[in-house]
Amino acid sequence: MASARWPCLILALLSGVAVSGFPRRLGGLLGKRSLPEGVVDGIEVYSTKVHCKVTSRFAHNVVTTRAVNHADTAKEVSFDVELPKTAFITNFTLTIDGVTYPGNVKEKEVAKKQYEKAVSQGKTAGLVKASGRKLEKFTVSVNVAAGSKVTFELTYEELLKRHKAKYEMYLKVQPKQLVKHFEITADIFEPQGISMLDAEASFITNDLLSSALTKSFSGKKGHVSFKPSLDQQRSCPTCTDSLLKGDFIITYDVNRESPANVQIVNGYFVHFFAPQGLPVVPKNVVFVIDVSGSMHGRKMEQTKDALLKILEDVKEDDYLNFILFSGGVTTWKDTLVQATPENIQEARKFVMNIRDQGMTNINDALLRGISMLNKAREEYRVPERSTSIVIMLTDGDANVGESRPEKIQENMRKAIGGKFPLYNLGFGNNLNYNFLERMALENHGLARRIYEDSDANLQLQGFYEEVANPLLTDVEVEYPENAILDLTQNSYQHFYDGSEIVVAGRLADEDMNSFKADVKGHGAINDLTFTEELDMKEMEKALKERDYIFGNYIERLWAYLTIEQLLEKRKNAHGEEKENLTAQALDLSLKYHFVTPLTSMVVTKPEDNENKTAIADKPGEVIPSMAYLTNFRPPQTPYYVDGDPHFIIQVPEKDDAICFNIDEDPGTVLRLIQDPVTGLTVNGQIIGEKRSSLDSQTRKTYFGKLGIANAQMDFQIEVTPERITLWHGAAQSMFSWLDTVMVTQDGLSVTINRKNNMVVSFGDGVTFVVVLHQVWKKQPIHHDFLGFYVVDSHRMSAQTHGLLGQFFHPFDFKVSDVHPGSDPTKPDATMVVKNHRLTVTRGSQKDYRKDISVGTKVACWFVHNNGQGLIDGVHSDYIVPNLF
Repeated sequence: MASARWPCLILALLSGVAVSGFPRRLGGLLGKRSLPEGVVDGIEVYSTKVHCKVTSRFAHNVVTTRAVNHADTAKEVSFDVELPKTAFITNFTLTIDGVTYPGNVKEKEVAKKQYEKAVSQGKTAGLVKASGRKLEKFTVSVNVAAGSKVTFELTYEELLKRHKAKYEMYLKVQPKQLVKHFEITADIFEPQGISMLDAEASFITNDLLSSALTKSFSGKKGHVSFKPSLDQQRSCPTCTDSLLKGDFIITYDVNRESPANVQIVNGYFVHFFAPQGLPVVPKNVVFVIDVSGSMHGRKMEQTKDALLKILEDVKEDDYLNFILFSGGVTTWKDTLVQATPENIQEARKFVMNIRDQGMTNINDALLRGISMLNKAREEYRVPERSTSIVIMLTDGDANVGESRPEKIQENMRKAIGGKFPLYNLGFGNNLNYNFLERMALENHGLARRIYEDSDANLQLQGFYEEVANPLLTDVEVEYPENAILDLTQNSYQHFYDGSEIVVAGRLADEDMNSFKADVKGHGAINDLTFTEELDMKEMEKALKERDYIFGNYIERLWAYLTIEQLLEKRKNAHGEEKENLTAQALDLSLKYHFVTPLTSMVVTKPEDNENKTAIADKPGEVIPSMAYLTNFRPPQTPYYVDGDPHFIIQVPEKDDAICFNIDEDPGTVLRLIQDPVTGLTVNGQIIGEKRSSLDSQTRKTYFGKLGIANAQMDFQIEVTPERITLWHGAAQSMFSWLDTVMVTQDGLSVTINRKNNMVVSFGDGVTFVVVLHQVWKKQPIHHDFLGFYVVDSHRMSAQTHGLLGQFFHPFDFKVSDVHPGSDPTKPDATMVVKNHRLTVTRGSQKDYRKDISVGTKVACWFVHNNGQGLIDGVHSDYIVPNLF
């Protein structure tokens, strides 16, 4: 059956929404009928609407997309939504020709059994999950009959966190085609009153600014609307592609006449606390910095850039020191020193001279820093009214000294003794982030992943800015005894300027006449107590403004906050305590219909007159493994080489792909991947045809042999269309493609699927798939050959290179000036990539992992001349003498 995917509404909030659509069709339209503008391969998305309703920071978001199939055959329509990791999906419905198929939230294990039953019956269509920096993906697809309409509606909720004195909704807008009814609206209701509201976008033209975008606020209500017409969406007056491509950001804050605000609805309350105008409490900061060999290159340069910028912002009342660790531990100074201009200048010189070397000794470095802070306090070297902080940055796991995560956690817990927070920054993916997070949480801090990207230095600076200005320490939020039930967290080690403390709970007596709350904390000069008293009758009057309030929003806010905090506590709990926390969080998740790490959304949808079951989980922070590769539709693979040999680099952020060929003689060996840090290399040898084809102008070549090696494990795999040979040291094992077998040893897994493919995994984070292509034995021209796919590379280092490996690092490209080419079905365009301006041609290649015989078409921009201008150097740089 023909299938056309329209992709994708992408939703992102920082909180915000990213909206993206399907690729522009560059060929002709179907048939001879007159079709509405914006139809792609028979499918018209005629409406995309995102409505965000925010009440007291609690956001209720509904994404609705409507499409119709104008084709004469059934088409597959897909709906993708990327939502914030901090959000919980609460509802999903799929409506086809007036019949609605709802989603139901169930306990994860129950949902999994239901899903596996559907898999065993061959009925699954699978929801794919994925994570990015701040986002996770919800995907569902359905076949829509000719002439039928489909409506997707997704609802999710989250509590907006105050960050740098504002609440922010970040919208990534990228429909990539014209949508008849395109609309984003945000209605905000804040009982404290709105003090500022703004909306801006990188793609906004004067026309859009004056007519399509409206923003207003008055008193307690604010409104933002973005409704571009079809003509306003065009990239030029006669173009059929959309200019809506970029960032759309809504920011707001509330009035702060009082430092606190309490709201009560139907027996539940929420208490917001964010004082202003207080002097900053001096800080004693120890920066514990990983300088091991894996930090070499860009990561070290970005770290130094960030530290130099941070030194510009350190206040003279602060005290600081630097501790560097690799195999050993070195310090800038023996003790903490005050941030005088002279000391800051000396610190800058020290930072500029940091060099990477050796292994990773996390335990001794942290203990040195903690001891330094404790000693400074005991010996009165720092102001009495100051607060201490440890900030550690590492890009790997401990491998020298004490390297057991549980023991390191125990050592830090004992050394800190609850006196100050530990903040752990994990640089990249080659580390045990869960360990860093657990260690930070049990020491009143938090962990943050720093993504390996061009803005890593800004990520580091941004984190420091969040903790740079403590206004209060040892904050306690108190309520009358026996008046409150089911209270969320009400004690905080620090209150930082620009943030907000939120506490929620349930009233023991809903008929009480007054409500009182005290917030106590230590300031830079004295101890402070903020008291908030509330007349319940006055509160009842305020509740008459219910036109903006959706349901029992404070009860749902309380449930959201309680589940979030139970899940955080659960990360460090064991035994009976963990079971109790799990049970409480699960009960609330099911009661309030939240998709959390303990629950799943089960969607039963129509498919060829059968009901098919799909399941949506909430992924964790770590990039999900591909354990269900055979059950789910294949995940999007960013990098692979197959066919003649066609190199395909998919760029999910662009919803697009780049491809190129390498034209070399049979027998040539090409370096596909080389990672000096992990020791992984992949090389491929080219084969030709049995004899020249009738067209002497065309010379087809393929990969006929692959060599996969891991120097650190002393392991090699040679793959040919006839056999697979494994060497571990001198020991050799040999298998044929007629085998179905799994080999596991020392963190390596090799699975051979008879006459189909081979999956090779090096631990959690590196997975390759080799696809076998077999031709008819008496085929006069072509040989059997191999395809190579990278399905997971996040554990490979930033130094990875090769024809495929160089693209594991983030890169950007822009395509413009699309115009007819020499082939009327394949337009040409101008691409700017890696500071090169190239002429590229629109074409397509095949992904053969799902279907070995037919493959799945992947549209891409073809870079000519052996990828020149796209690949680093020239293609001959990647020729190596042999397979290993």
